[in-house]
Amino acid sequence: MAAKNLPRRIAWEVLLDVATKDSYANLLLPAKLTRTHLSTQDAAFTTELTYGALRQQEFYDAVIAHAAKRDVSTIDPEPLAALRLGAHQILSMRVPDHAALSETVAVVKNNDPKTAGFTNAVLRRVSEADRDEWLRRLSDGATPLARQSIEHSHPEWIIRAMTQALKGHGRSAEEITSLLEADNAAAKVSLTALPGLCEPSELPGRVSALCPISVTLDTGIPGTISAVAEGRARVQDEGSALVALALAHTSAPEGTWADLCAGPGGKAAVLAACTQSSGTTLDAFDSSKHRVKLVRDSTQALSNVRTRIQDARDASGPYAKVLVDVPCSGLGALRRRPEARYRRTPADINALATPQREILTAALNACAPGGVVAYSTCSPHYAETVLVVDDVLRGTDAQVLDAPAVLAEITGGEPEDFASVTRGDGRYAQLWPHVHNTDGMFLALLRKAP
Repeated sequence: MAAKNLPRRIAWEVLLDVATKDSYANLLLPAKLTRTHLSTQDAAFTTELTYGALRQQEFYDAVIAHAAKRDVSTIDPEPLAALRLGAHQILSMRVPDHAALSETVAVVKNNDPKTAGFTNAVLRRVSEADRDEWLRRLSDGATPLARQSIEHSHPEWIIRAMTQALKGHGRSAEEITSLLEADNAAAKVSLTALPGLCEPSELPGRVSALCPISVTLDTGIPGTISAVAEGRARVQDEGSALVALALAHTSAPEGTWADLCAGPGGKAAVLAACTQSSGTTLDAFDSSKHRVKLVRDSTQALSNVRTRIQDARDASGPYAKVLVDVPCSGLGALRRRPEARYRRTPADINALATPQREILTAALNACAPGGVVAYSTCSPHYAETVLVVDDVLRGTDAQVLDAPAVLAEITGGEPEDFASVTRGDGRYAQLWPHVHNTDGMFLALLRKAP
């Protein structure tokens, strides 16, 4: 295949693997970009092709079904991936229709010439109307919720859940459109400069206005940055870095720290870097062998980390500080993992409820008297955040600290910028993609009674 069409080929391969192998684009695409040595411009084009098609897949599938006069479930994965790729170029990118058609069809033709004609015919029908006209056709007669689902490519249950989450965390339900739009906006790549190992000024990009150890890249491939290759800096969302910084900045007795759900290691790296100079050890555990390996890779430049394959619920301690970034739905990171919105179901939220409570309970049990536990999720869903912490705290004498105040001290902002629910003298904190331009991280800081 001609080199000029390599971006579409890579994007098509990623879309196909996501659809047929339950792969994740945020893991597949960077590896392919590194191997193929694309120019900065071509890498950015490939990234937009891939993530754009995934973010708006529900809308594009509705368009494709209408244009093909058949349900997308009846279309083979190879041409369907190409149709999604082509629809994104035609309806949402500044790519001339003739280029979007010919180059996308060429990808399919190179793989299976028999499907090229079908792909070409459907994309020609897609190109007969612009995005606004397709939205009008598809929304005609639909309920307001269904129209939102089509326009913003979010399943209806997620829209309902996120609307309730906004209200539950003290915000207006009217923000739901802004939140859905933020999920569909291309997230910039953020780098964390590990304290004591790297200064943000050493890294390319713009220093974050929110997180003091983060920078934001406009272009480029992170793996080519020397500090990243050396393990002194790492790719990490600003919200994730802030959660680790919040625990590191909260006072506690001396003693070993622990990250009980440490994979892939981003927060563990920040925690270990913050305390390495004091000689404090961080125990970083995960129940997955693969994720423990990722933790080791993430903390390769640090000497105070002990890793082990261990279920968080088996933690013993005592630990001065404990982080539990529990397994969750990931609904707060849909801008980075867009395919998750099509894989998750309400049943997943229910299935996660028990382990989330068990892990937080184990963390409090493993925490030393006077120590601090940080409970975090990459989800604002009320059932994964406030309800979990409230349930576990019943019958305990643990104190809820003021997490928004801690974040305000770190960021230079106001506590109300991060506030969620008030509990006693303390408060939970919630970050939002449409407000903070971070993943939707929830944070509760809990001090165990002395």
